[in-house]
Amino acid sequence: MFLSVVIPTYNRLPILEKCLTALERQRLEAPITNYEVVVVDDGSTDDTVNWLLRQSAAFPHVRLIQQDHGGPAEGRNRGVEHARGDVVVFIDSDLVVTEDFLLRHAQQLEQTWRQRGDRLCFTYGAVINTANFEDPTSEPHKLRDLSWAYFATGNVAIDRQVLERSGLFDTRFRLYGWEDLELGERLRQMGVVLVRCPEAVGYHWHPPLSLDQVPRLIAVEGERAKMGLVFYRKHPTRRVRFIIQFTLLHRLLWELLTLGGLLNERSLKPLLAWLIRQGKPGLAMELLRLPLNRIGVRALYAEAHAAGLR
Repeated sequence: MFLSVVIPTYNRLPILEKCLTALERQRLEAPITNYEVVVVDDGSTDDTVNWLLRQSAAFPHVRLIQQDHGGPAEGRNRGVEHARGDVVVFIDSDLVVTEDFLLRHAQQLEQTWRQRGDRLCFTYGAVINTANFEDPTSEPHKLRDLSWAYFATGNVAIDRQVLERSGLFDTRFRLYGWEDLELGERLRQMGVVLVRCPEAVGYHWHPPLSLDQVPRLIAVEGERAKMGLVFYRKHPTRRVRFIIQFTLLHRLLWELLTLGGLLNERSLKPLLAWLIRQGKPGLAMELLRLPLNRIGVRALYAEAHAAGLR
């Protein structure tokens, strides 16, 4: 089995270095015959490209592909086009994996292929969120790390031919959000099943919350709303409504939990600042998610109203 790890990246050089270093340390055993790492730089404006060119000898499995800034959907498609493997593994450029990461995916895929008699499946590994940049793999598994997403490209492996039959990613998803879950809906329609592979562990690093991140987090909710509408127009189903929170239930839920907007990013600022000073940025982020969800749902309904959708 030849695996191609496809990683789109945009201005994430510090954590990308840790990501690629971990991938160079993979344990190779049957059924893996070889692997490669296809890094697609999505028009980074930092030193990512020059650094990769300078460090090419240190990363013999890495191949660099460059494109103008077009978003992760376009980047992943380009990575698949350039991939040589018969299995494609998608991870994000801020994921640091364990030494048997690829081996666990490969073993689970091969076992499931034998059991099913076909390759209509994909493996979904574990993602542990961490803000520890120096030692990301030291983070314990937490309840909030659990995900119910069907196909999330933070940590999945799939037969290349099955992936290509799905049509790959829709490049209309140029902003933040939903391009992987939308592909997941098409895979479901093809009868492709999710196989959980918790032994394939990746540690998803993100910087601890600081108050200067709040404007960008709010902007992301606006992007998710726009892309959510693209998702729903392609799949106008009750299931997708729930995935993107385009229901009256979600609208009511976040209004209630934020007391009709009284709990917002401004009113919560003193408490968030205090939690951050106390060394609890994770708890501050969970609290901030309340108004962020309200902002996102309201933005989605505004986008739908402007488009004439209900």
